Amino acid sequence: MTAETDHDLTREPVAAHEPSPRSGSIALVLLVAAGLVAVAVGLMTLGRAQAQPYILGILAVLAMVGLFNLFAFAAGIIRFVDRSLDDPVMGRIADHAFDGLAVTDPRGHVVYSNAAYLTLTGASGPQEVRPVERVFIGNPDVSEAVFRLLKAAREGKRQQEEVRISGHDGSQGRWLRMRVRPLGTGKREAKYAVWSISDITRDRERQEDVFQELQHAIEYLDHAPCGFFSVNPAGELAYVNATLANWLDYDLAEIGSGGLKLTDIVSGDGASLLTAIVAVPGEVKTEVFDIDLRMRTGKTMPVRLYHKLAFGADGAPGPSRTLVISRARDERSDPDRAAEVRFMRFFDHTPMAIATVDRGGNVVRANARYAKLGQALGLDSASKSIFRAVNSRDRQLLITAINQAAEGQADVAPVEVALEGAKERWGQFFVTPVDAAENEAEAAIVHMLETTERRALENQINQSQKMETVGQLAGGIAHDFNNVLSAIMMANDFLLNAHKPTDPSFQDIMQIKQNATRAATLVRQLLAFSRRQTLRPQVLDLGDALSDLAMLLRRLIGEKVKHETIHGRDLWPVKVDVSQFEQVIVNLAVNARDAMPDGGKLIIRTANVTAEEAAKLAYKGMPAADYVRIEVADTGTGIPADIRDKIFEPFFSTKEVGKGTGLGLSTVYGIVKQTGGFIYVDSEPGEGTSFHIFLPRHHAEPEVQEQPAAVVGAANGAAKETAPAAAEAKPRTDLTGQGTILLVEDEEGLRALNARGLRSRGYTVVEAENGVEAMEVLEEQSGAIDLVVSDVVMPEMDGPTLLKAMREKNPDIKFIFVSGYAEDAFEKSLPEGQQFDFLPKPFTLSQLVAAVKETMAKAG
Repeated sequence: MTAETDHDLTREPVAAHEPSPRSGSIALVLLVAAGLVAVAVGLMTLGRAQAQPYILGILAVLAMVGLFNLFAFAAGIIRFVDRSLDDPVMGRIADHAFDGLAVTDPRGHVVYSNAAYLTLTGASGPQEVRPVERVFIGNPDVSEAVFRLLKAAREGKRQQEEVRISGHDGSQGRWLRMRVRPLGTGKREAKYAVWSISDITRDRERQEDVFQELQHAIEYLDHAPCGFFSVNPAGELAYVNATLANWLDYDLAEIGSGGLKLTDIVSGDGASLLTAIVAVPGEVKTEVFDIDLRMRTGKTMPVRLYHKLAFGADGAPGPSRTLVISRARDERSDPDRAAEVRFMRFFDHTPMAIATVDRGGNVVRANARYAKLGQALGLDSASKSIFRAVNSRDRQLLITAINQAAEGQADVAPVEVALEGAKERWGQFFVTPVDAAENEAEAAIVHMLETTERRALENQINQSQKMETVGQLAGGIAHDFNNVLSAIMMANDFLLNAHKPTDPSFQDIMQIKQNATRAATLVRQLLAFSRRQTLRPQVLDLGDALSDLAMLLRRLIGEKVKHETIHGRDLWPVKVDVSQFEQVIVNLAVNARDAMPDGGKLIIRTANVTAEEAAKLAYKGMPAADYVRIEVADTGTGIPADIRDKIFEPFFSTKEVGKGTGLGLSTVYGIVKQTGGFIYVDSEPGEGTSFHIFLPRHHAEPEVQEQPAAVVGAANGAAKETAPAAAEAKPRTDLTGQGTILLVEDEEGLRALNARGLRSRGYTVVEAENGVEAMEVLEEQSGAIDLVVSDVVMPEMDGPTLLKAMREKNPDIKFIFVSGYAEDAFEKSLPEGQQFDFLPKPFTLSQLVAAVKETMAKAG
């Protein structure tokens, strides 16, 4: 234990440089102990009685000394001191440190400072030592920093500031780094602050020298006679020197702000060459490219790039360093260089991918288009095998072609193969040999032209032509078959009139009638596919139409299938044939039901599709316009990809024999197309099917007061066509009449039956085989013809020509066309304003005489 006073606690700055003297030693303690033992032994020789007063006196003295020390320790006059604090090594570390150190108490007084602190603060002795805030008081450059340091000291936090002290008398100033921190973590120690001041002038000077050198280097690089740029892995220009920016007519500040990418300054597909370098982990590669750079004005300039790229240990590329040499002057000064530049432009800007390969198919050189193709196909670089770009199933075709070229064969047939990748892509490869004497490394030159779009267009045209051809065939069959059906149905009506219901053969005749009606339905479906049926379009609200169908659809799809209709808001009107539109929805619903034998969900959605949205959908063949979309979706088995393109063909069916005619979807296709709409299918096996129908938006037009008679008559005919059974179920009406009818029909049997039926109802019938004969009959009758019932398609003179010729002679003559085709097929060939009625084949006797009587009753 050593004793120190309060003054000793502050330790004078001057004494702080010397080690503290030790206040005691072990020898002194042993000497005192030996003396006390000697006195005790001497007193014992005197006897107990004589020694007792002396012993009591010695104990009293020792007690007084101990009591005095106890009061002195309590009063703080003396205290116990850790010997480690008097360690000369630790003391010298603080006293002789390069940084100025000072400790301040809670009142801000300096309780310790080393020699460096005295020197940095300008104190000549310990009596002049001052705290930091008093040293730099009045200096405006330092006051704010000192204020922040004082605040941190009061709050027990750490803080650092760097300030510049101006020199006196014009001398150079100094840079100081000042720090403050609490003395310790204890409650009492945290109130003391340790201040540190360092002179960092030389460090600052070195930093300024380095910065100045860097500024000079950047200035030299910016104004070098060649361009320079750096691209980061994201393809953004991280740096462009002033020379290159001037060449490209860009503002250097704009480029430095990250506003440009590599693709913005490289013309064509040249950027693909720079990003297609093979990644080799840990290596640095330098490639030379001759490409065109694009100026801000859109013009191009030929350059040669020395492109240096470093790869990390994981193969990831770092920022590039690219030197740019302008070759624009070469075009004017050196003809050979100009030819080289022109060839480079032809090579890189051709729409074909070009590469030279060795015998193993490895690419030796390639143009920018090939590099871009490799990136699109997911290949790592342009220097790998060209066979990687080809699908494995067609790869052998290209291998054979390159082997033939490597053997020197001149005429190698081009090969068209499927390309590698997630999407279906096609390419045509043209392979030509390379003279082995010129280049041993290159065996063949390969030109590749992508044919994906061409093949898609060819497939679309082929599909369209196939559907058109099948439609023409179906329409022709339907027309001829309608004549046969008309004769069957007319003869059947005569038999029904001749037999009573109680006749044994009456049921057989009714069976013939039912089968003939069923055949007529199939013919109408063929006409629907061929788009030659008669449509009666009207403006329709799809939401109301689908709501009316809801009950029928529920009965059709059964209880296992849940039906839901989701109506779009404010649907635009469309113009469609109501009955045909209902047939479309019913056919799709029935197909959906059959695709969900174990139950599922049928969803019908409607929505408006604007022209902008239609353009984004990018459906093939559908122009951008306003549409109303009807989506019929199910959760059924889906449609395999190999039959998806065949589902709209007539008589194509995946159902068992006897469970479908194969005309359901073909009818849907024909109705939608004839209405001016489009239909597309999305389906995946096991994920259901969605049919998307797009009907053009109807824009209201001013109503025309006077309607052609053709519309009325044809509508009546359509009504009779769609519901012959319902017409027969109504109460019998008087269908007899009077007048002369000219019947023109090239089918003799059908003409005879029609004439017989009309005569049986009281009409006078004059027959003609074709239009020429009909004109002769008209001349003979001298205007006694009240009505002409004529076929449309006839030899020598067809129906529209006959109508025109007869109207020239008798403008008021009434006309009924009968045909297996729709009236739209011939209406365009009629003069404008002509009125006529239309009766589609096949028709029954009652339908024929009803149409004749109604037309005869009209005012001329």
